[in-house]
Amino acid sequence: MAPTHVLRCCQRGLAWIPVVFIALVVCWSYYAYVVELCIFTIPSIAEQIFYLIFFHLSFIMFVWSYWKTIFTKPANPSKEFCLPKAEKECYEKEARPESQQEILWRVASNLPLYTRTGTGGIRYCDRCQVIKPDRCHHCSACDTCVLKMDHHCPWVNNCVGFSNYKFFILFLAYSLVYCLFIAATVLQYFIKFWTNELQDTHAKFHVLFLFFVAAMFCISILSLFSYHLWLVGKNRSTIEAFRAPVFRSGSDKNGFSLGFRKNIAQVFGDQKKYWLLPIFTSQGDGLTFPTRLVNADAEQAAVTLHQEPNKSTVDVPAGPFGDSQNHLLSDEQRGSNMEDFLADGALESSDHASFGLTAETCTISMDSES
Repeated sequence: MAPTHVLRCCQRGLAWIPVVFIALVVCWSYYAYVVELCIFTIPSIAEQIFYLIFFHLSFIMFVWSYWKTIFTKPANPSKEFCLPKAEKECYEKEARPESQQEILWRVASNLPLYTRTGTGGIRYCDRCQVIKPDRCHHCSACDTCVLKMDHHCPWVNNCVGFSNYKFFILFLAYSLVYCLFIAATVLQYFIKFWTNELQDTHAKFHVLFLFFVAAMFCISILSLFSYHLWLVGKNRSTIEAFRAPVFRSGSDKNGFSLGFRKNIAQVFGDQKKYWLLPIFTSQGDGLTFPTRLVNADAEQAAVTLHQEPNKSTVDVPAGPFGDSQNHLLSDEQRGSNMEDFLADGALESSDHASFGLTAETCTISMDSES
């Protein structure tokens, strides 16, 4: 046990090396820009003040979002997704996967689950011993299940998921702004040092190297930032981009897409004044997510509830569950007509083809409650 514990501690220590490296580069860039460039190289005081103000604004936002991305703990499934003690004992005793799935189906009947395994079963983590909520995955590096897991990032030594995905996007954005600002303002002095228009001083090395480092990081961050902006617009995680989530009707890479505006709000929230600040404003609880599935599941196609003494029927579009956080079919499921559904903006015309949207309707007999 002791060697394993020591090995685990060593792994955790080594995992901080990329973060320490980034921290050292940022500290050096701060010194090189503020001291070597602004104080020792730039002759104009007005130019110095202008550069220093905007530099510190981008620097503060960059460090703030980076800090939040690193030290925000990944969100984990709640206790309701754990198997009860009796069911857990039965699950561990069962050797047949079919019998284990029967146990999981009984427990999951009251849980807000909508995604399945590739074979149509309940997603269960044997390591954490929990039923996985929608979009939840197990991170081998963190050794835990993470809600809406996107990926494990070594540069922040943390899992990027529901709790810190907005911080990660802002970290990429502000690091890009930071590098672009440095590269743009250093360029003219880089050229002057390179062409020997300025005297060789101790600042020359810092200015030249500062431009190269800023330009290099700018190129690499730009590609990553662009990719994640595309993911946000599609309401997908990195995992879902490579492996489409499986629903009862089959895999669907656009299953969680609600339209561009609503997809943005899922990550950044409804209040735009907080979008650029690294504070948590994402919608939902990370356990359930609205979907856009349209008339794809036979179980959803017809639900009949009896009404006593008089029966009445209402035709409603076989559409998605809208913004509801509970994706399980229930006796209290409410219908809405197609005009209201489209007016709400849940579906956009550009996405109709991918979902095969039709005007088919299903009949539901409503059961009145006394």
